[in-house]
Amino acid sequence: MKPFMQFQHLFWASKVVRNSRNVVPVGLCLGQWRRICFHTALNQEAQHCSTPVLKHLTSKIRSTGPISVAEYMREVLTNPVSGYYVHNDMLGAEGDFITSPEISQIFGELLGIWCVSEWMAAGKPKEFQLVEFGPGRGSLISDVLRVFRQLKSVVGESALSVHLVEVSPKLSEVQSQSLTGEDSQAADNENDPVYRRGTTKTGHPVYWYRGIDDVPRGFSIYLAHEFFDALPVHKFQKTDKGWREMLIDIDPQVANKLRFVLAPSATLASSTLVQADEERDHVEVCPEGGVLVQRLTNRISEDGGAALIADYGHAGDKTDTFRGFHGHKLHDVLVAPGAADLTADVDFRYLRRMTEERVLSFGPITQQQFLRNMGIDVRLQVLLRSSTDSSTRKQLVQGFDMMMNPEKMGERFKFFALVPHSRIAVQPRGKKDEQKGAAAPPVSGFTELEL
Repeated sequence: MKPFMQFQHLFWASKVVRNSRNVVPVGLCLGQWRRICFHTALNQEAQHCSTPVLKHLTSKIRSTGPISVAEYMREVLTNPVSGYYVHNDMLGAEGDFITSPEISQIFGELLGIWCVSEWMAAGKPKEFQLVEFGPGRGSLISDVLRVFRQLKSVVGESALSVHLVEVSPKLSEVQSQSLTGEDSQAADNENDPVYRRGTTKTGHPVYWYRGIDDVPRGFSIYLAHEFFDALPVHKFQKTDKGWREMLIDIDPQVANKLRFVLAPSATLASSTLVQADEERDHVEVCPEGGVLVQRLTNRISEDGGAALIADYGHAGDKTDTFRGFHGHKLHDVLVAPGAADLTADVDFRYLRRMTEERVLSFGPITQQQFLRNMGIDVRLQVLLRSSTDSSTRKQLVQGFDMMMNPEKMGERFKFFALVPHSRIAVQPRGKKDEQKGAAAPPVSGFTELEL
C-alpha cells in the first residue's frame, strides 16, 4: 500500500462525528439551493428598493458615466462602507447561500486528507502554512484541523500555522469564535496587515489578512472554496464592429433603475482581456482571479506547496453566468445592489492559461469525481456504522446526496489543483535503487482511488 494511502486508511477508521449543532440542516429542497435554484426572489417592493449601494452607484454613474460589470461587482460586494460581504453574515439557512462545509463534515475532512497528502509528497517540511481564502464560518478549516489532530502520528511535530484571507470584519469574528473560542485579539492599528490573531482550539497559531500579499512566504497549502466565483468579472459581447464591453448605466425611463448597455467603442478591457482565438459570442473574464492565480503560481513554484480551488465553473465553454442570489433564490443582479450575493462561474481554462505553465495544473474535475477519488464512500460508511442516532445518520446520508448527486452539487462544482513541477519528478529510492528511482505519489483526488 502506498504511504499516502496508509494515512488515508488511518483517518477513515476514525469514528468522530462533528457536533450536529455546528452543521446547517441539509433537508433543503432543490429550489432553496444557492447554486441550483431557478426561482426568482423578487417581489414588487424589492424591484423599487433603494439601498445605500444603489445611491452611491447612481451618483457615480451620473458623474463619470456607465461603469463596467467588474466595477459594479466590486462596489456591491466589497465596498468598505456598505458592501455585501463586508457587513453581512450571508451563510447558512438564514442567509443567502450554504456551502459544502456547512452541509457535512466529510467534505472538510477529505480536503484535510488532501492537504496532508501534498505535505507528505513534498517531503514533510517542518514549517507548514495552511492558507484559506474566504473561510466562511470557519467550518472547512475547522474540519481540516481536526484531521491534522487525528493524524498526529503522521504529521508529527511539524510547525503548522493557519492563515485566513478574509475581507469581512463581521465574518472574521464568526470565524474567530468557531476556531479559537475567546482566544483571539483584533489588531490595535486598523492598518496592520494582520488585523486579527489568535490560537485555535487545536493549539495552532491563526492569523487574519485582507489579501494574499500580506500572507508570509513559505511552504503553504492554499484552499479556495467558493472564493473565485465572487471575484469581479468583465462581460464582453461580440458585435459586427468587434468585441464590445457590457456596462451598467441608469435607465433614462425609470428613476434609480439600472440597466445593461454596450460600450459604443472598444474599451481598454475589451482590447486586452479577450483572447484572439475566442470563439464564443459572449465572454466573462475575471482579471482579479487571473492575478491571484499568478501570485499563487509564483509562491508555489518558488516556495513549494500546492493550491486546491473548488468552485462551480467550466472549462472555457460557458457564456453568460452572471447572477445574483438572495434568500437561496435567484435575484436580479441590478435590483437592490448590496442586498444580494453576486456571482459568476469560474473559467478554469482562463485560470490555467494564467499559470503560464510555471506550475502543473490538474482538473477541472467534478466534485463527485474528486470526493469519490478521495474516499467519500468509505468515510460515509465508517461514520454511519459508528452512529446510533437516527437523525445524525439521516443527516449524513442527506449531506452525501447533496454533495454527490449529479443533479445537485456533484456535477456543477469543479476541483482544480496547482502543484510545482517537482511534485511529479522521479524521486530517488536510496543508494541501492538510485538508477531506478521511484515515481512520486499521484495527486490525490485527481486519480482513481486504489483500495
